[in-house]
Amino acid sequence: MDLHLEAWSALAPTLESEADWAKWLTGRQDISNDKLAPNLKHVPMMLRRRFNQLGKGAMGAISALPFEEQNLPCVFASQHGDTVLTLSLLESIAQDEDMSPTGFSLAVHNAVSGLYSIACKNKQAITAISASNGHLVSALIEVAGQLQVHDRVLCVLYDVPLPEVYSPYSRTLPFPYAISMVFNRHKGRQISLQQIESNNMYPASEQVFEIPAFISFLLGSTEGVRCILNGATWAIDEYPNVA
Repeated sequence: MDLHLEAWSALAPTLESEADWAKWLTGRQDISNDKLAPNLKHVPMMLRRRFNQLGKGAMGAISALPFEEQNLPCVFASQHGDTVLTLSLLESIAQDEDMSPTGFSLAVHNAVSGLYSIACKNKQAITAISASNGHLVSALIEVAGQLQVHDRVLCVLYDVPLPEVYSPYSRTLPFPYAISMVFNRHKGRQISLQQIESNNMYPASEQVFEIPAFISFLLGSTEGVRCILNGATWAIDEYPNVA
């Protein structure tokens, strides 16, 4: 599968620019806190209050893209969704307390994409993916499919750390992050996505390392990323420039 990357941005606490990410990846910059505070003043206040850390990250990364036109079909992919809010709802049920209707509405997996569509008045088709291990490749496969019928697609990868109670069952980055990308059917940085046989040239990243490895790839610091999806190895590669 071939993809054309038109633009991208990534956001994490204290990491807001490509230079910030490059320094962090090389150990020259630390993440000093675990809270995202993007500027969402363009979102109406009453709606802005509904965005938690997961949603703030996604909206912040989208807002940082270098253009305003955002009425695009979308793919939103989160490994686990808002587990912090979901856990609080489960704890309320366990204590025989009434579940918050607002909390429930914001805990469903497409809540962030729904709030985004309202804030940006986006009436295009939106897909929300929860693929646990493998959400990066799953999102890109969905993007490739949508580019068969659309000229451009917005893709957002976003997550927050899992609550401690879930840590024995899955590994996640210890801070919230979001990556937004616009893919184009015809133009942009050409990227190849394909399933391959495993080899030792580019060992497949553990799930927790896939996102840093992918950001390194987006920065141009590495030529490819290897990921695992359902036991299969997938390659995300840069097409070489042809003079």
